[in-house]
Amino acid sequence: DGDGFRVALAGAGEVHTRRLLVTTGLVDELPDVPGLAERWGHTVLHCPYCHGWEVRDQPVGVLATGPMAAHQALLWTQWTGDVTFFVHTGPALAGPERAQLAARGVRFVEGEVTAVEGDADVRLAGGALVPRRALVVTPRFAARSAVLESLGLRPVEHELGIGTRIPADPSGATAVPGVWVAGNVTDPMGQVIAAAAAGLTAGARINAELVQAETAALLGRAGSAAAAG
Repeated sequence: DGDGFRVALAGAGEVHTRRLLVTTGLVDELPDVPGLAERWGHTVLHCPYCHGWEVRDQPVGVLATGPMAAHQALLWTQWTGDVTFFVHTGPALAGPERAQLAARGVRFVEGEVTAVEGDADVRLAGGALVPRRALVVTPRFAARSAVLESLGLRPVEHELGIGTRIPADPSGATAVPGVWVAGNVTDPMGQVIAAAAAGLTAGARINAELVQAETAALLGRAGSAAAAG
């Protein structure tokens, strides 16, 4: 809207602003396995750095659904010597990946997983139940980008195949002038401290840009006044 934006609020009018910093985050799209979503964030986990200490030395399973499963399993062997890799519907492991996991004592279980029960026990299609205290999954990280799409910004696939992101430069500036992004909407793998730092960086750049714009306007008015005098 001219040199700024009109932000419509649900049932509460609208706000006019000269710049936008969007930090809408992401949505975790979980594997469609019965019992998994109900345990998400409790005994179904994804990040060894966020949750490893809480389940150290306990039986942990890794559910393979995407390209990062083998990498995750390697990291979780730092926290426990009892890691089971459930092949499930994940991509076939390359020979070196399988050898690396085996070298670190990871046990492989073939077959599709049909349910998660108890704490994080894994039920297989054949009926067998593998007891686990925690189950690791890789969600698909989908950028919460609807508000940005109204400005013509579209999410792109992350280079690691883990979901989508809104492209931006290192300061958070997007392809739309005056619009910045920070946090998981542009960096799906960023943890809280990285997201906060990105917000600070974008905020500083926005502030600098506004000061420059205001200064240019003042110089313009001063020049006009001088010419008129």
